Order: sequence, then C-alpha cells, then structure tokens
Amino acid sequence: MAYIEFKQVCKEYKMGEVTIKALNKANLQIEKGELVVIVGPSGAGKTTALNILGGMDTVTSGEVIVDNKNISQLKNKELIKYRREDIGFVFQFYNLVQNLTAIENVELATQICKDSLNPEKIMKKVGLADRKNNFPSQLSGGEQQRVAIARAIAKNPKLLLCDEPTGALDYKTGKQILKLLQDTARKENMTVIIITHNAAIAPMADKIIHFKNGTAEKVEINKEPKPIEEIEW
Repeated sequence: MAYIEFKQVCKEYKMGEVTIKALNKANLQIEKGELVVIVGPSGAGKTTALNILGGMDTVTSGEVIVDNKNISQLKNKELIKYRREDIGFVFQFYNLVQNLTAIENVELATQICKDSLNPEKIMKKVGLADRKNNFPSQLSGGEQQRVAIARAIAKNPKLLLCDEPTGALDYKTGKQILKLLQDTARKENMTVIIITHNAAIAPMADKIIHFKNGTAEKVEINKEPKPIEEIEW
C-alpha cells in the first residue's frame, strides 16, 4: 500500500442551488519520502486536495489514507491532533506572527507537538542562524518564507504541504526556496508536496501529478529529478 492514497475522492460545495465538484473521483498514490509537484490550472482541484490531505477540509465521499490511517473518517478532535502532529504547512504568504521574532515563530510550532526538532538547529539549516532574533518586518520575503519552512520542519511532520510557496517571491529567491524544499525531501526523508501553477519546476520532483477538472488526470514518475539549480523558467 502507498504511503498516501486517494481512493475515488469527491468533494462537493453547495452554493445555493448550485453544486460545485471541486474533486471528482480523484485517485492518486504517493510514497514516503517523495518530493511531489502537483500542477494544473486554477479550479482544477489542487488546493482542495492539499487541504483534505492536511486535515483542513473533509471529503464528501471516498477515502484518504495516510500512513495506514484513514483520515477521511477522523472526527474533529482527531483531525486537530493530526494537523498538529503530522502536518507541516507552508503557504504563499508566510503567515508569521508579526510580534514574535523568527526563532520565536519556530518555537511556537514546536510547543504543540510531541517529537519536535531543535528550533536553533532548524534555523541554521535554513540559513537564518544570524537572523533568528529579527522580527518578520525586518526580514525580506525570501527570509520570511525560510522562517515559515523552518516552522513547518521543526514540527518534524510526516508531510510537508506547500501551497504556491514561491508565488510571492522573485525568480532568484524562489529558486532558493525550492532548493531548500528539495534538500528537505532528500536529506530528511520527508514527504514534500508542492502545489504550483508553474509546470516548469516539475523536473525537480520524483513524481508530477497533473490535476484537471477535479481529478488527477495524469501522473508522471521522474526517475532522475533535476537539481533546481539546473531548471530555468
């Protein structure tokens, strides 16, 4: 059995008398330690799939299996525990606490989970040991995103879920962030899933999943992922 599996997953939203199918019998498999890039146009179901996988949304029907656990059957309290202990989130707009320093933002995340990592060591890994006492407003966009990634990694999660993590960054800084995510998957054996509109970065991944019309229309296995430094877009 795959580490992550979507089985005939449907997600419907009702807006008045209109029913919108965000996911329509979606099936996919992801192995432990894989770096996965999910691509597709707006409205294809990418973010919905990520939100369900992260326990922030629930399925209408179907099953979602993570590490032999059917998370689609979890109750609210169980979902909170799952999000807190198993999932690390990286968003497009950082979502840092502005009145806490960089290291305090990371420490905050480690206080809510059991097997967290040392915040000081993680800050060093993301290249911000000398900026740890700065507030978010004193950091560049790329540095803030590094803090957000450090916060997510410090939880020592099973899954690192990234929703357009370079969307608010310039080209050079975006590449640095993607390298950090690629290194995290390789060196920490962490399962990393990146949602993006930018299909050009797909060669960095072990697996590329193409979403269209609410389903995983096509899956590509990449036996020789490229280092992000070699990818141009």
